[in-house]
Amino acid sequence: MPNLNQLFGKRSETDAVTHLKKQGYEILETNYRNRLGEIDIIAKDRDTIAFVEVKARKSKTYGNPKWAVTQKKQRKISMVALSYLKSTRQIHAKARFDVVTVTMNFENTTSTIDVIKNAFELAYG
Repeated sequence: MPNLNQLFGKRSETDAVTHLKKQGYEILETNYRNRLGEIDIIAKDRDTIAFVEVKARKSKTYGNPKWAVTQKKQRKISMVALSYLKSTRQIHAKARFDVVTVTMNFENTTSTIDVIKNAFELAYG
């Protein structure tokens, strides 16, 4: 049985998918995993494949969630993204890395969702 943090994370990812669809993204994969790691959402935004990391916070106590995508996490996402592009024979496709932040407001049970397009560059090494 999932704990409260896992449930919050799952809800945040679901909210992010809904928001991206409203923004015109076509969702290709959610929670894509391979031997190198995981990418929360893989989507198509017009002619570009967007590899999306979702970061959620229950408050702003620890700062904006966009700063939680560390250099190490960027390298991991980059490696998984390259592997995905190779395995789907899309290595020459336009691609970018987006971050979706979800900040919960428990007073009125709503969330604030922001999409940061091109949040970081391909990181490896």
